[in-house]
Amino acid sequence: MQKSPLQIARGNYQPKLPVALKGNVKVQEGAATQSVADQEEIKALFPNTYGLPVLELVNGEETAYPAVNVGVILSGGQAPGGHNVICGLFDGLKRLNKDSKLYGFLGGPSGLIEHKYTELTADIIDEYRNTGGFDIIGSGRTKLEETWQFDKGIEICKELNIKAIVIIGGDDSNTNACVLAEYYLQKQCGIQVIGCPKTIDGDLKNSMIETSFGFDTACKVYSELIGNIQRDANSAKKYWHFIRLMGRSASHIALECALQSQPNICLISEEVEKKNMTLNEIVDGIVNVIVERSEAGLNFGTILIPEGLIEFIPAMKRLIRELNDMLANNEEFVALGTDDEKRQYVKGMLSPESRELYRSLPKGIARQLTMDRDPHGNVQVSQIETEKLLIEMVAKKLAMLKGEGKYKGKFAALNHFFGYEGRCATPSNFDADYCYALGITATYLIAAGKTGYMALVRNLTAHAAEWIAGGVPITMMMNMEKRNGKMKPVIQKALVELDGAPFKFFAAHRDSWAKTNQYIYPGPIQYYGPSEVCDLPTHTLMLEKGVIK
Repeated sequence: MQKSPLQIARGNYQPKLPVALKGNVKVQEGAATQSVADQEEIKALFPNTYGLPVLELVNGEETAYPAVNVGVILSGGQAPGGHNVICGLFDGLKRLNKDSKLYGFLGGPSGLIEHKYTELTADIIDEYRNTGGFDIIGSGRTKLEETWQFDKGIEICKELNIKAIVIIGGDDSNTNACVLAEYYLQKQCGIQVIGCPKTIDGDLKNSMIETSFGFDTACKVYSELIGNIQRDANSAKKYWHFIRLMGRSASHIALECALQSQPNICLISEEVEKKNMTLNEIVDGIVNVIVERSEAGLNFGTILIPEGLIEFIPAMKRLIRELNDMLANNEEFVALGTDDEKRQYVKGMLSPESRELYRSLPKGIARQLTMDRDPHGNVQVSQIETEKLLIEMVAKKLAMLKGEGKYKGKFAALNHFFGYEGRCATPSNFDADYCYALGITATYLIAAGKTGYMALVRNLTAHAAEWIAGGVPITMMMNMEKRNGKMKPVIQKALVELDGAPFKFFAAHRDSWAKTNQYIYPGPIQYYGPSEVCDLPTHTLMLEKGVIK
């Protein structure tokens, strides 16, 4: 396989480790825990893994460990650094006992169920050190939630003598890991389950998990692109760039990219919901900035839009809910011939408020809302081109203002969506180090006989040598939420906190960013050079920890 010069150099990079993970290690137990909410319900569902203590890995005595076979699963969407978790896991196992083996289940959780696997040897591992992607074993979105799936997992684990499974995934995947750990304890089959916090969206974090891996790299990739666009906008001085960014459930990516690049406008979904804003109010806010900048001769700018914005607009959320209820298994609607017939049908069935909103939408967006649906019959919100919707509505409003003599500028817009560009990037030094440490940490949790835990590395704004490794019980992060009409235990998603330091910093500066050009051009990720450039964590983390104010 041919490699670029950077790939070759990165293969030789040795990730930095916390001091506690460099020598002999022991597990130190802290106080007992409880779930973030719904304590009685969670405790009843997880009697064997509820209330476990937080763990910290500290320097210990030299210990002889027996050989152990471990299985690893990559679950959900890709995130930079996943390969380094596996490399850390492999190196950790071999450090404890050279006869230990690591098996990778292929294609995600389905590999465990279907008994598709490969042994990960040193030759394979060395090809993937410090690389992006999940292609070492592939990933998938199969949920592990049925008893028969768990039992199929027991079968293959017994066949391969696997004593522990590491699931690398987001909130849903780690919820599944906790359910699996509980079941295997109930069955007394001797299989441990450890999770690792992955998602570029940044919404898997809490009082113990400071950030999920991949968020740093993805935001740096997107911020480079945004900076490039801003430099072009400031050079050509004739385009407004509407940039939609990944992050359906939370606006962490949009906020972090705004902090890194200082665009003219950045929409935050959580603020839109809190203020009960309408789509027209969002459009008016954008128009006001465009008009004000045009009066200063600035007919260009950048606007960041979180992928999940539509779902956070209360009126749009009600419209989507009505459409989901109306069109699920609706044969009468499917039998209609033309788009206009379907549009009229929908308008006749909606509530007055939703009908008015639906009528105001551009036809292309209205069609997406009714035609493009997921296997459950629901609107595929992540597929809605919100940036095009806003461009069309803003252009219409500006045309009206021009006709009234209230706007004399020129408006030309370009749309962008940055998503897959960041999911498999070569991990930043931060993510390479963080993920490798997570893999080593998972090894020691397994060696200590722990199960139902998520590997934990914190104190992440300090030098890597000062990071603190350990484990947090997955039940500690859980609450009960309604999924598909039923209450289920899930890890609580972390949304942007409007009273948190990152948003407050953004809110304090956005007016001046809107009026003038205070663009920052972050440039590409740097892997070699001064630590203050190459090892820098996210602005979000630094603001949360008070490193910058």
